[in-house]
Amino acid sequence: MSRTLIIGDIHGCWAELQDLLEAAAITPDDTVISVGDLVDRGPEPGPVVDLFRTRPRSLAIMGNHERKHVQGPLSYSQRVCRLQLGEGYDEAVAWMAGLPYHLETDEVRVVHWGHFPGTPLDEVPEAVRAGTSSGCKVLDERFGETPWYAHYEDDKPICFGHAVVGEEALVIEDRVFGLDTGACHGGRLTGLLLPERRLVSVPAREDHWARVRVAWQEAVLLEEPWEEMTWGQLAKKVRRARSPQLPGGVLDGILAWSEAVQGAIPALAEVLAARCEALLEEVGEEDFGRAAAAHPAGRWLIPWQKGRLQPTSLGCQRPGEVFDLAEALEVDLSRAGGLGRRPGQARPTG
Repeated sequence: MSRTLIIGDIHGCWAELQDLLEAAAITPDDTVISVGDLVDRGPEPGPVVDLFRTRPRSLAIMGNHERKHVQGPLSYSQRVCRLQLGEGYDEAVAWMAGLPYHLETDEVRVVHWGHFPGTPLDEVPEAVRAGTSSGCKVLDERFGETPWYAHYEDDKPICFGHAVVGEEALVIEDRVFGLDTGACHGGRLTGLLLPERRLVSVPAREDHWARVRVAWQEAVLLEEPWEEMTWGQLAKKVRRARSPQLPGGVLDGILAWSEAVQGAIPALAEVLAARCEALLEEVGEEDFGRAAAAHPAGRWLIPWQKGRLQPTSLGCQRPGEVFDLAEALEVDLSRAGGLGRRPGQARPTG
């Protein structure tokens, strides 16, 4: 007879998922269900997502972490996951967008987090079922300090995750099952086997999030839109990002990149002055405004000709504006100064 394994929050813990499937002796004829939060915080979200996308008789519920990827904004753990998934990220998120917010069969109900006991699940707001911040607020307003599941009285069992209940599953009267036992934090990964309602659990290999959180800091920092920040915002963000866990090299490199971009401005001012002078000689002062406006560097040529730009800044408040000017003047900063538009993208000048 085929069985069903309902698994608590996996959070990218692929090794533990494999351990759990083995411990539960899952076969291809068995159904595997995730309560949601397949991704974020753990080391290997890609294989976890792939299993639920490709394995027959598998299903995942929409958790608040999947919903963040689908709807945004992305917090730190989602940005790490986006880097971990790499080129497959967009395809994975498109799949997440189609996940259901609950599952109900004759045998069981499954939701990532919240429920209004006595109300059909499809009438409960999606934010409540998924466990978003706004959904949790709704639950607090409705039930106060008492968790929603304390009000659950139906005979049909309900399984949920989202809130870490400890290293052992929360079981109330053999019909309420809280299955998030903190696998990504060094706890355990837990599943409920049906129809026997038997818990299966395996220990985490380590506190994954403690390691992943630090290991990906540099990559996430380099992904920041530094080129869109003002010089002051950039310096302030670097100051705030410094921490004992983060090697100073990447932050020092970002500051050095910022200084190098600013240092390229005087040379660009010389090119801008030469282009302005050449355009004046070509069309004359009377037609200069029209000709300059049509030029790719028009937004700098006109104020330069009127003496409104300082050669040390050229009105550029952000690194990206310096690169925009360089491109408009057909100056390749990657060759002239070894600079890329983003930190870490510098190329040899030779």
